[in-house]
Parts: sequence; C-alpha cells; structure tokens
Amino acid sequence: MTPAQDTIVAIASAAGAGGVGVVRLSGPMAGAISNAICARALAPRHAHYVRFRDGDGEVIDDGIALSFPGPASFTGEDVVELQAHGSPVVLQQLLARACALGARMARPGEFSERAFLNHKLDLAQAEAIADLIAAADARAARAARRSLDGVFSERVDGIGQSLLALRVHVEAAIDFADESIDTLGGEQVRARLADARQRLDVLIADAERGRKLRDGVHAVIVGPPNAGKSSLLNALAGSDRAIVTDVAGTTRDTLRETIRLDGLELHLVDTAGLREGGDAIEREGMRRARAELARADVALAIVDARDPDAGRAAIQEGIEGVGTVLWIHNKADLLVDVPPDTDDRVYVSAAHGIGLDRLHARLRTLAMGSASDGGDGEFSARARHVEALHRAAGHASAAADQLHHEQLELAAEELRLAHDALGEITGRLSADDMLGHIFSTFCIGK
Repeated sequence: MTPAQDTIVAIASAAGAGGVGVVRLSGPMAGAISNAICARALAPRHAHYVRFRDGDGEVIDDGIALSFPGPASFTGEDVVELQAHGSPVVLQQLLARACALGARMARPGEFSERAFLNHKLDLAQAEAIADLIAAADARAARAARRSLDGVFSERVDGIGQSLLALRVHVEAAIDFADESIDTLGGEQVRARLADARQRLDVLIADAERGRKLRDGVHAVIVGPPNAGKSSLLNALAGSDRAIVTDVAGTTRDTLRETIRLDGLELHLVDTAGLREGGDAIEREGMRRARAELARADVALAIVDARDPDAGRAAIQEGIEGVGTVLWIHNKADLLVDVPPDTDDRVYVSAAHGIGLDRLHARLRTLAMGSASDGGDGEFSARARHVEALHRAAGHASAAADQLHHEQLELAAEELRLAHDALGEITGRLSADDMLGHIFSTFCIGK
C-alpha cells in the first residue's frame, strides 16, 4: 500500500453540538484549500484567528486555523485544522466548502491509516488511538496511552529482532552442512532461543491482561439448579436482573449483564442449571450454557455450601477446558462455621450480600493476574495481538525442536514464521485487506 495522493477532510470533533468543533484536512491540497477558506496564507504551527468564508465570500463563522506542513504532522502529510464554533450546521458548511475546493470525505480511520503508511506510527500504535478514544476509565486510558507511546511495540520488536538474528545464524550454518551445529555455536543459539521464548511467554501473559482490560472479561455463572446463580448475578449487578425462585430450572436461557469492577469490565452471563434430564426448553438452555463456557475467560462455578461435593460432581464435566475457574460456595449464611476462603474458593451469601467484597477482589485478581494492581507496566492489546503472539510462540517452540534434531532448514523456516507472526502485530508484515478491516473500525476524522 502507498499513501493516496488526494486530500481528505472530516469533522474530527465529537458528534453533536459543542463549544468548539474541528474540521481536519490532510493531503497535498490541504494548504491551498485552507488558504481559500480563510482568505489568507497560514504560517506553519501558528494559531491564526480568521473568518471562514464560502464560495461567495460570505462569512461562515470565525475561529482558529492551524497549519502543520508535512512530514512534521500527524499523518506525515500537509495537515490543516479549522476550529470553529461547534454547531453541526457550521461544521457541515466548512466540510462542503472543502469538498467543493477539491477535497473528498475521509473514510473511517483514514487519517490514522495515512499516519501508519507514512511511518509516523506502527499498526499497534494506530489501534491504540482507537482504544484511547474508547477508554471507559482512567486505567484503560492509561494502558492505551502506553501502547500509543510504543511500550507494546518495543517489546514485540525486541523479540522479533532476536528471532531474526537467530534465523540469520541458523541459515548461515546451513552452508556448513557437514559440521555439527554445536561446533557452529549451537549451544549459544539454543540459549538465545530459550531466552526469546521466555520473553514471548511473559509478553503473551501481559498482552492477555491488556486484551481483558480493553475488551472486558467474559465470565459465565454456572452451577446446578437452585445453587443461587441468578441471585449471584443480581448481587453483582446491584439490581433484580434475573428471576429468583425455589423452583429448579427457572432460568431457561442465558441472561447477560455488564458491570464495572474497579476499572475492569465484567461481562456476566447467567446460564441454565446443569443437570441430567429436564424438558426440551431446559435442555436447550443447558446446551447454550455449555456453548458460553466454551468461550469463557472465567467460570464462576457456584455450588450450595452445605453440599459442595454434589454440586461439583454435577458441573465438573461442563467446566472442563475453561482456563480459570472460581468456586463460589453460596448460602454460606446457612453454615454453622464458615471455612476460610482459598485461592480458588470463596464463601458468600448472594441473597444477603455476605462475602461480596471478597468476591470482587478475587474476581479482579483472577481476571488481571499479577497486573491487577494497575501498575505502570499495563498496555492495551487486542485479540488479534494475542492470537499472533500464540502463533509466534508455537513456531518458536517448533524451531527449538528442529534445532534439537539438527534440522536446520526446518528450524530456519519456523523462525521465519515466528518473526512474521510478530510482524503482523506492528504492521511490518500485513495483508492489505487486514489493514482495511482494522482502520474501518475507527471513527471518522481519526
């Protein structure tokens, strides 16, 4: 892909009326178009008070105009921002005037796309712009800001450079096929590859936390009938979202609720109780419950604290394959002596609100792991980043295995594939259709 040669324009401020609205231009004609609208030339990087005029010379509005000649601009092209009063009518007039002078309406994300194509930022940084705009709290905004600053990209590039250097070494050794790799520095190569794999594993864990911080955590409430699943959903949501009765099988379908828990977005799904039998509707509810569990980040396995073993036996098969399981022993208020909580078990009474503060803390720790303190190491990440990192780790592991068997050609190919997978994250290697899909999710004017 190469940067387009046309000039684009869009409203870069939020939709609706406001005190100030911004119209942004980028491209080779940005300066000429702004000079015609402002009826004067603009000095670079100076704020000019001007009157914006239409084709007949009539005043549209007055405001501030700023010019940023390329390549020292956000997109790397000539950029002009026209700041008028935030009336949608006025902004549309400025937009129409710019188009009449030769600009075209920008596609969603096209400004950021041009910044990427002009090497002003990499793909992960470009995506961080959208994450920063969409951040729902200070913690998510801080993580997105760190990705925009290049924290994530630097770690990806560091591992990528290590894999590339190893590949060069291995490919050079292929020319000496008669020699054992150990005589060509094989021990050092294996040690460097082990170090790269260890760094990659740490990055995967950190990226997964960043993905959860951005997308939220998909938590499925599962348990046998009458264990208190709906009561737990209501208690966490703070409202009566689910019907609660003593009749087994009351919940027939999945019920969803999104809550914020100390900066973490938790997507809760209440499911039908898992048990043998039931009518056709209840069996369909249980099928949907199992489908939700198949893609859950966390399973909240709720059992009756008075007979937890029976509850565990009923749902053990359903939660197999879920990476993180928290056992919630409900109805703890009916116990004579309440045992202490453990790493994977919390005692609560959803109906009476007992133990919910401990449950909140445990959920946050389980979801975010060692980064749950919201430290400075957090960065935002996306599902595609995590998937690419896992593929890179798989190829790196395969490369280590091939090196062990001294299959140098195969090891070099696995190292190439690992390096390419990392390149997809920052855009060093990306298909054009993937770029188009990513930037199309951005808002207009970014």
